[in-house]
Amino acid sequence: MIKITEIQIKLVKPREGLLGFASFLLDEKLYLSSIGIFSKMDGTGYRITYPTKKIGDTNLQIFHPINKELSICIEQAITNEFSKLVEGDEYVVR
Repeated sequence: MIKITEIQIKLVKPREGLLGFASFLLDEKLYLSSIGIFSKMDGTGYRITYPTKKIGDTNLQIFHPINKELSICIEQAITNEFSKLVEGDEYVVR
């Protein structure tokens, strides 16, 4: 069972769909951060992006899930926490 805990959300002034950044502990063994939280283009919710580093013309992924189960688990945990944080707030403009 995948365990995602200590989710922290840092809100930013919305710009080009970016709403904030998330960090969390994975299975109480690995700290992951700088995960972008974006509004979906169709306004139906949120999506997340994982950090990259640009070297020359190439964007290298720092980390990302390698299977669908983990990807869905992380996305749901982060977007649920984000939704609770901004629920009823005019912060999110769709």
